[in-house]
Amino acid sequence: MPETLTPQQALIYAMITTSASDNAMNDTELRRIGWVVKELPAFQDFDETRLIAEAQSCAEVVSGPDGLNTVLDLIAASLPTDLRETAYVLAAEVAVADLKSSPEERRFLELLANRLRLDQLTVAALTRAAVARHRIA
Repeated sequence: MPETLTPQQALIYAMITTSASDNAMNDTELRRIGWVVKELPAFQDFDETRLIAEAQSCAEVVSGPDGLNTVLDLIAASLPTDLRETAYVLAAEVAVADLKSSPEERRFLELLANRLRLDQLTVAALTRAAVARHRIA
């Protein structure tokens, strides 16, 4: 298990754990994660061919002893302050990518927001933005 993550790894762990939180990683969520890693500036120096290996590494951490708390600790410890909101909004994007959000995904997002020390107003705005981006006209 890694002791620390790069900021890009921490963002990936946040997205992967959100998707896996309801035990149903679907194609829509996985495509969203792939798009994020390929397109967003936070991943400009990240080799996107490593995404599967990072997802597998995240799964190992989550399935280990006290896995959920461990992954939350790793994410929080590995992110600079200016990427904490980014981590939350990317996780929220994954949660709503399939046009629904399970109670498990919402609970993980709540835990993530708390661990990242995001205030409730910021969390509400980021969540609302993620939901709005996925509405069908």
